[in-house]
Amino acid sequence: MPTKPHTKWPVAALFGVLGSLAVCLVVLAFLWPTKTAEPKNLPVGISGPAAVVAAFEAHAPDAFDFVGAADRNDAIEQIRTRETYGAIILADAPRLPEVLTAPAGSAVATQMLTGVATGLQAQLAQQITAAGGSASAVVVPVTAVVPLGDGDAAGSGLAAAAFPLVMGGMIGGIVISLLVVGVIRRLVALAGFAVSAGILLTLVLQTWFEYLPGSFALTALVIGVSVLATSAFIVGCTSLLGPRGVGLGAIVTMLVANPLSAAAIPWQFLAAPWGAVGQYMVPGASNALIRSTSYFPDADTARQWWVLVAWTVFGVVLALAGHYRDRATMRVAATTLE
Repeated sequence: MPTKPHTKWPVAALFGVLGSLAVCLVVLAFLWPTKTAEPKNLPVGISGPAAVVAAFEAHAPDAFDFVGAADRNDAIEQIRTRETYGAIILADAPRLPEVLTAPAGSAVATQMLTGVATGLQAQLAQQITAAGGSASAVVVPVTAVVPLGDGDAAGSGLAAAAFPLVMGGMIGGIVISLLVVGVIRRLVALAGFAVSAGILLTLVLQTWFEYLPGSFALTALVIGVSVLATSAFIVGCTSLLGPRGVGLGAIVTMLVANPLSAAAIPWQFLAAPWGAVGQYMVPGASNALIRSTSYFPDADTARQWWVLVAWTVFGVVLALAGHYRDRATMRVAATTLE
C-alpha cells in the first residue's frame, strides 16, 4: 500500500507555531477583559443630609457612581431592584452611618462597600478620640440586604456555574449540528435539549448543590432558555455555513461572548463599551437573569429575557435560511440536469 508522504519539516514547524498562536489568542480573549477591567462607574445608592452627602461625595473613591435615595427604605428598594449594588446611609452626628450591601449581586462590590464602612469607622474613631471620647464604641454597621444562600455563602458556586452553562449550550449545538440531519429535526432536537438540560442542570445546581435558591420551575426555564440560545445560534451557523459554522459559533460564544459576560465582576468595570455589549450576548444576559430570578425577584428582567429570545430566534432564522437556500440550490441543479 502506498504510504502518505511525511509532512515537510518547515510545514511541521509552522503548524507548531500556529498552534501556539491559537493558544495565545485564547488566553488573551479570556484574560484581556479582566486585565483591563478597573473599578469604576459602580452604581451605589447614597442617602442623608445634603451637606453630609456633599462632603462625603467630594472625598469618595472615583469607583462609585452615586444614585440619590430619599431615605434608607428607598436605598433598600434600589438594591432589591438591582438599580444599585449597595448603599451608604449617612447621618448627622452623633448618629452613625450605615453601609448596605448585596452579596448576592456581586462579591466584588460587597468587598468595596465593606471597605468604605471600615474607612468611615476609622475616620469617626479618629474624630472621637481627638475630642477625648472612646473610639471603641464606634462601629459602622454593614447590613446585607440581599445575602447569599446558605448553600453558597461565598458566592463561588454561582460564579463558577456560568462557564458550564456556556459549555453546555455549545456542546448541545455542536452535537445536534453534527449528528442530526434535517432542519425540522434539528429544531426538535434543540427543544428537547433545552427542556432536559434545564431540568437536569437545575437538579444539580439547585436541588443537589444548593447554589441557587428560588423556584425550581423558574430556574429550569432560565437555564433551558440560556442553553437553547447558545445551541440554536451554533445550529443556525452550521446550517448556513456548513462545518465552518460550528467554528464560527464556538468562537463567538467562547472567545467573545463569554469573556465579556462579566460573570465574576460588575460589568461596569469592563472597558467601555464592551461591558454593556456583553450584557446583550447570551452569557452576559444569562448570568444576570439567573442572579435576578434567584435572589432579586423585584428586579426588572425583561431585557435579559428578550436578549435570550432574540438570540434563539436568530439561530432558528439562520437554520431555516440555510435549509431553504439548499433546497433552492437542489432545484436549480435538478432543472439543469433535465
